[in-house]
Amino acid sequence: MEKTKNNRAWFLVLPVVISVSFSAIIPLMTVVNYSVQDIFGPGQRVWVGKEWYVDAVRDADLHAALLRNLLFSFEALLIEIPLGVFLALRMPAKGKWASLALVLIALPLLIPWNVVGTIWQIFGRADIGLGGYFLNSTLGIPYNYTLNARDAWYTILVMDIWHWTPLVALLAYAGLRAIPDAYYWAARIDAASNWAIFRFIQLPKLRGVLLIAVLLRFMDSFMIYTEPFVVTGGGPGNATTFLSIFLSKLAVGQFDLGPAAAFSLIYFLLIQVFSYIFFTTIRNIGRGDTA
Repeated sequence: MEKTKNNRAWFLVLPVVISVSFSAIIPLMTVVNYSVQDIFGPGQRVWVGKEWYVDAVRDADLHAALLRNLLFSFEALLIEIPLGVFLALRMPAKGKWASLALVLIALPLLIPWNVVGTIWQIFGRADIGLGGYFLNSTLGIPYNYTLNARDAWYTILVMDIWHWTPLVALLAYAGLRAIPDAYYWAARIDAASNWAIFRFIQLPKLRGVLLIAVLLRFMDSFMIYTEPFVVTGGGPGNATTFLSIFLSKLAVGQFDLGPAAAFSLIYFLLIQVFSYIFFTTIRNIGRGDTA
């Protein structure tokens, strides 16, 4: 006798489908609709087709914001990934000190993004901030993130490192704890050095975890908005005007919803493309090492 299939279990997925539709698909379709129109107000719009997309390709300010985003993400990854692995290696493996270390290193992750920006906005001020006062008065370094573009850039970068390196450290720590002790016993029998253990045991076993860390940190750093907006507002000048801030000023400040919608879709596609390139490259490197 032929068995009949029961598809009623699909109704359990229905709430998820409805939730995703309202939170992602419908807003995305609204942005797509706006991106092909010039909107003057409620009920006042003109079809422009691909005009805003052509403008985005030719917009020099958008290109500059994109380059700033790429540079910032590259610098953040270059520092946060090795630093996070180093911290994970130095953290206690067992006992009460391990629990204390995990709690302390996770504290920056618990702070909301706008609060992080406010903390560093005050911390970097030369008149009332401990960091700004120390650099100016104690070390004699003329530091002012509100006037100097280089200082503003380094402030945002250091703030991001302080805020998000713990995420890399926690991921790497979890990966290290998942390595069986038998590997370390064999390494001790062979009198392997600490570097050899890291190179041939820990690093290969961390490859999957580090891939996740790189992807998460790239996407987060490439979409950074709240922290630099609170600290510098994108300034001085356009020194810290990343793509997210550029689009925010375009949509909210100038109320150019059509161009902002087109630029945001391009922004979304760029994140997808770069994430795919990162994932494919690192995965191929891993396969080459194990071959």
